[in-house]
Amino acid sequence: MSTSPRLRGPDGKPTDSLGAALARTPFPALYAQFWSHGIVDQPTKEVTRLRNARITDCGF
Repeated sequence: MSTSPRLRGPDGKPTDSLGAALARTPFPALYAQFWSHGIVDQPTKEVTRLRNARITDCGF
């Protein structure tokens, strides 16, 4: 797990909060669309999400 934040909030300052980093962006709607629709089943999406988080050393 990463020990230092690699995200930046809307003000450009580093933040530990994923919500603050994504505030005022279209990302939540895009992510909801991706997660709720498509031909890939939910378990496969979740395994892929976990694998990517592990590989990128994501702390969230």
